[in-house]
This record gives sequence, C-alpha cells and structure tokens, in this order.
Amino acid sequence: MHLPASYEYPNAPYFAEYLKFEAEENLFEVLKNQSKEIIALFESFEKGQAEFAYAAGKWSLKGLLGHMVDTERIFSYRVLAISRGEKTALPGFDENEYQAASEYETQDVKEILAQYKATRVATMLLFNSFSTKQWNQMGQANGKSISARALAWMIAGHEKHHLRIIKERYLSQIS
Repeated sequence: MHLPASYEYPNAPYFAEYLKFEAEENLFEVLKNQSKEIIALFESFEKGQAEFAYAAGKWSLKGLLGHMVDTERIFSYRVLAISRGEKTALPGFDENEYQAASEYETQDVKEILAQYKATRVATMLLFNSFSTKQWNQMGQANGKSISARALAWMIAGHEKHHLRIIKERYLSQIS
C-alpha cells in the first residue's frame, strides 16, 4: 500500500518523522520485516538483558516492547474506527501514564513478546481486509484529522523509531 498523501495527516514534525519512508516501500512488507527483526532480537537476549534500561528513568527493553504493543493496539483501533467511518473524535493517550499502569516491568519478556506477535498478526489480518475506500477514510484522532492509511503507516513509523533507539541506545551498551 502506498504512503499517505500530505493532506491525509497533520503538518507536524511528529507525523513527518514517523511517515518517513521511501515511496516504493510497501506497508505490509515493512510491518512483516519489522516483526521478524523485533522477534529475532528479543529471542536472542540472554537472561536478564531485557531488563536493561540505558539510563535512569528510561524504560527497560521489555518495557519498550510493551509500549510498542500498547501503541500498535491503540493505533490499530484508530485505523479500524476511521475505516468504518467513525464520526466521534478518538482520544489521545499519554504513553507514560499507560506505561506506569502497564506493569510490563514485572512481566516475563516472553509473555510480552507473545503479546507483540499476536498483536502484529491481528493488525496484519485487519489491514489485509480493507478496501481502497476504507483506507481513504478520514477521521479525527488525538485532535487531528487523519486517514486510516496514515495511521497504519504510523504503526510502522513508530516501530522504526523504536528499533533505531534500541540499536543506538540499548544494544550498544549490552553487547
């Protein structure tokens, strides 16, 4: 599926960063490849490595994985709602409040990874069911006008962002 047009999302740095992909990239391939990379990475960690945080006050690797799960679930719901023509504005969420309430830090990383895998499968199945009309639907999320397509790409952009952070800030210190 092609990238969203500029009118499909707000003109803001946050969106520009998360929607930075090459024109020829395919959302389904990007999501599939990211999933393979995340799964291989987390399955390669030795005991205790997923508890590592690169600085005081930062999330551990397993906390970050849980954040990616929560965010994908929220964004997927937004995509679903907008694709179905939802007229009600969808709320935002505070990632730090969600993280504090999640208790991911007390959970086994294998269980969080299982949630990640199940969430990605559900996301892909949902996205594969959409028609062009559904992808083009516009709605309101977090106070902004956005298309179902743009939100779907935001999932990939959000994960791309966190994969970069994992490589730059976490892996360099635990390798």
